Amino acid sequence: MSKKMTIDGNTAASHVAYAFSEVAAIYPITPSSPMAEVADEWSAAGRVNMFGQKLRLAEMQSEAGAAGAVHGSLCAGALTTTYTASQGLLLMIPNMYKIAGELLPTVFHVSARALAAHALNIFGDHSDVMACRQTGFAMIASNSVQEVMDLALVSHLSTLKAKVPFLHFFDGFRTSHEVSKIDAIDYDEMKSLVDMKDIEDFRSRALNPEHPVQKGTAQNADIYFQNRETANKYYEDTPAIVQEMMDKVAALTGRKYHLFDYVGAPDAENVTVVMGSGADAIEETINKMNKEGHKVGVLKVRLYRPFAADAFIAALPKSVKKLAVLDRTKEPGSLGEPLYLDVCSALLEKGMANIKVVGGRYGLGSKEFNPSMIYAVYKNLEQSEPKNHFTVGIYDDITNSSLDFSEQYNAAPAGTISCKFYGLGSDGTVGANKNSIKIIGDHTDMFAQGYFFYDSKKSGGITVSHLRFGKTPIQSSYLIDAADFIACHNPSYVTRYDMVSDLKEGGKFLLNAPWTTVEELDKNLPAKVKNAIAKKHAELYVIDAISIAGKLGLGGRTNTILQSAFFLINEDIMPYADARDFMKKMAYKSFAKKGDAVVNMNYAAIDSAEANLVKVDYPAAWATVAEGAPMMEVRGTEYYKDTVHPILVLEGDKLPASKFSADGTVPTGTTQYEKRGVAVKIPKWIADKCIQCNQCSFVCPHAAIRPAVNAVGADKPASYETKPMTGLAGYEFRMQVSPLDCMGCGVCANICPSKEKALEMVPFASLVEEENVNYEYSKTLPETDLSKFKKETVKGSQFCQPLFEFSGACAGCGETPYVKVITQLFGDRMVVANATGCSSIYGGSAPTCPYTKNKAGHGPAWANSLFEDNAEFG
Repeated sequence: MSKKMTIDGNTAASHVAYAFSEVAAIYPITPSSPMAEVADEWSAAGRVNMFGQKLRLAEMQSEAGAAGAVHGSLCAGALTTTYTASQGLLLMIPNMYKIAGELLPTVFHVSARALAAHALNIFGDHSDVMACRQTGFAMIASNSVQEVMDLALVSHLSTLKAKVPFLHFFDGFRTSHEVSKIDAIDYDEMKSLVDMKDIEDFRSRALNPEHPVQKGTAQNADIYFQNRETANKYYEDTPAIVQEMMDKVAALTGRKYHLFDYVGAPDAENVTVVMGSGADAIEETINKMNKEGHKVGVLKVRLYRPFAADAFIAALPKSVKKLAVLDRTKEPGSLGEPLYLDVCSALLEKGMANIKVVGGRYGLGSKEFNPSMIYAVYKNLEQSEPKNHFTVGIYDDITNSSLDFSEQYNAAPAGTISCKFYGLGSDGTVGANKNSIKIIGDHTDMFAQGYFFYDSKKSGGITVSHLRFGKTPIQSSYLIDAADFIACHNPSYVTRYDMVSDLKEGGKFLLNAPWTTVEELDKNLPAKVKNAIAKKHAELYVIDAISIAGKLGLGGRTNTILQSAFFLINEDIMPYADARDFMKKMAYKSFAKKGDAVVNMNYAAIDSAEANLVKVDYPAAWATVAEGAPMMEVRGTEYYKDTVHPILVLEGDKLPASKFSADGTVPTGTTQYEKRGVAVKIPKWIADKCIQCNQCSFVCPHAAIRPAVNAVGADKPASYETKPMTGLAGYEFRMQVSPLDCMGCGVCANICPSKEKALEMVPFASLVEEENVNYEYSKTLPETDLSKFKKETVKGSQFCQPLFEFSGACAGCGETPYVKVITQLFGDRMVVANATGCSSIYGGSAPTCPYTKNKAGHGPAWANSLFEDNAEFG
């Protein structure tokens, strides 16, 4: 029997692939890696496929190797699959031609992702799968987590029957990582749909010395062409086979699919054509538009290859006059993007050239695609001469391709509860919210959806969790811009980000901060935040989760406390007593192996919310107050102020195309202006205990603590304590932290070899103001001749300026101290060829660059090519 499951798209695809596969050849790449990871976990736990076997996984040296292993395994007669995305998929293309040419049934599951062009992007679009449309693989698109489950099944059934290999794709992150409540299909139900003769036929064609054949020969000009054409019948038959399997799945599940599914007004004149997660957002939008009197619709493409022109024409409403074909990819220099060209060809071949067709690009690299943008596409179609080859969702002020989407259009159905959580990468916010989604999805009759926005820092960057709950299926495949509940899990965010503007009238705002009284909040909240809270008549809640976690021994892990506070505030979603019980069951499941003490610590964290959550009765005067904490001051170059800073405060979507270089180059040395202020604790220097070894500076992963040297008698800030410098008469020494750049890892304090530690980790708020003044002063000190301290030593190297600073690496990173010290020794004459991986993300993630310049303007020049070619590139 099928059952309700709250899972993400990757897990849904892997669930089906596991059922049908004996072998999986894998290589990890974001965002497809969880498909292989969960399959590996299932196999290790003894899970069996529909044939009673554990899946055999083989991790290869690259995606090219994985594709070769798939090819070989298929030739040997084993049912085989793989999972990939982006550049990884492109490395498989040579083998995909071979697999298709030999009519070997398989399904490649792809969480479709952008390709590295002017820059790398790990997020979703269709650039990768569109590069495979000529390989001979059939291609099926899923639009939601439920469709991933259903159409993965259709793909596996179809490939066995058709003998044509399939590429089943869904949008990277937007669908692959969206957590949603769906109807899962169990393996017995799947097996009931399989024609075992198809599997017997596949095995009969395997390489076998008992009935030997030869495959993969070299053919000459006399026969290659005609042999290539012999597969035509298989591709001609594939659309009918896919529809047959869709009908079988519909009979089993009640969920009907067709090669092309039309949704909208039966007499629609303006119709969009699309595939992927954007289709659900369009359906949600047109439902509202048609109620308002518009005549619009959307045609969802399920089977993209082979493109069944007859089925496409049959699915269109007879009344259609104009089509807008939306592609989530860009092909520079072409007459149009792939789906647009296919639609134009189909209409022309079928004698329907009277229908006006325009094409547009949307959503590249997971660019937002919301109802306001969709509304703009339909408004364009309403024009007598609609713009062709348009873009939507960006401001193209160079070639003026973009549609105006400034008119706000809210299509979310009534009754949906929307919640946003602002967290810090690695603080547990995302994990806690995934647990909340599962609790609500699995234990209420509500539909649930969770989507998680990350920046590309390794950890310590901002995360925004978007959770929706409702009584009807949720089709909102876009970010929340009108929230019933917003939580800020890091107090430094209140002066950095505009979080409250998305809160609905009468919504609820939860702040994790030590300011639990009106007087403290009045002092520490910016005026604009207080204005917005009061004008929206919001309910304001505060909890000092950082302090509570410290007392319980949880360190900086505040997520469980804040998760409990969320449920306590939102009993309209689930009674708090029930939620508390479910949270404790999840805590036991997660931490039982670590012992009772850890389990009980998390139980106490869950219980702490009830005693410590404060509902604040703020004064009505907040609506107009002009005083409060200042928003973070923006310092830096014009480039930083005009281009980088808007991205950092989550306003990058508003930047026009003209702000960027066509070849993707950017200035270096911009992390110095970020001043993130995300540390919970920072090091306090104790002068009389310091032995001036500089080891703390040497090991600092972010170059946030450095020795400072000044002449005796220099005019210093009052709190700028120093001590006589060892080995250099007439000078004073200080170990200076940059509090707003420190990540609070504590590595500096741990490494200190002094008998009594010269560094003590203290709460950020207790030291930040004076240390920030001291740090700014230290940057103004004149250079001192320190050549007597050899820079080839630990101590001497740290008197050299680091030309790698304040990166997006994780707190406590073990790699970055080495990168930093190399730049201290050689940075003014370095050229860096950086392989794709951790170091390219913390070293080259937009919008800031941690590689910087010295006073002469010299510093490392940096570039990245691909994952697999760095030795050759360098």
